[in-house]
Amino acid sequence: MESRFEGSVIEYIGYSILASLVTIFTFGLAFPWVEVMFQSWVCRNTIIDGRRLRFDGTGSQLFGNYIKWLLLTFITFGIYGFWLFNKMTHWRVKHTHFVD
Repeated sequence: MESRFEGSVIEYIGYSILASLVTIFTFGLAFPWVEVMFQSWVCRNTIIDGRRLRFDGTGSQLFGNYIKWLLLTFITFGIYGFWLFNKMTHWRVKHTHFVD
C-alpha cells in the first residue's frame, strides 16, 4: 500500500497567505470558503493506496454550522471550542471521498 502527498511547500505557503488575508479582511466570515479551498487542495494532492481523494464540501454548507459553533464557543466562554475541533473534523471527513 502506497500513500503520498504531492502538494509543495510553495503551494502551501501561497494557500496559507491567501487564506489568512481573506479571513482577516472578511473578519472571519469567509472562513468556511477558506476552509473548503484549503481542504480541497489537501485532498487533490493526497493519494492513498493509489487512489486520489476529492473533497465535495462547500462553504455554503459549512457557513450555518460555522456561525452556530462560533456562537456556542462565545456563549460558553470558549468551552465549546473543545467540541469545535471534533465537529470540524467530522465535517471534513464526511465530505472526503475517493475519486473513483
